[in-house]
Amino acid sequence: MITLVLGGARSGKSRVAEQLVLRLPPPVAYLATAVVADNDHAARVAVHRARRDPAWATIETGAGLVAALGTVTGSVLIDSLGTWVAAHDDFAVDVPSLVAALTEREGNTVVVSEEVGLGVHPSSEAGRRFRDALGIVNAEVAAVCDDVVLVVAGRMLPLGRTE
Repeated sequence: MITLVLGGARSGKSRVAEQLVLRLPPPVAYLATAVVADNDHAARVAVHRARRDPAWATIETGAGLVAALGTVTGSVLIDSLGTWVAAHDDFAVDVPSLVAALTEREGNTVVVSEEVGLGVHPSSEAGRRFRDALGIVNAEVAAVCDDVVLVVAGRMLPLGRTE
């Protein structure tokens, strides 16, 4: 089973994903894609770490998410696709390899990603390219998921299929 948890900044998407993973069989691997770059981000990461079940294995993957997915067994929580995209030069990610890694692995996977299509129009070229790249990643991943939810104000809204 693959579940995609989408949400905006501070929507509660990571907390919702953590609650979903608690319902899955152990062991649990937490694949962290962020590369901490400043004190504010470090503080946010510390909050996430403190909330996590200490039994979960944490693997800091950065841009190496696809390779890391091939090494873990059991249930997996990926947090998040936005920081994975941002870790790549020009936001050039191999979406087919990500989708293959997600669909070919055994075990349950919960994937967190930022929903960037609901915000204001980015004011920079880099912002627009990031929004577009992550939008494509989210759509491709959602297409292979069993469940997709949108988190708004800490509440989960199930998203139906387009078929």
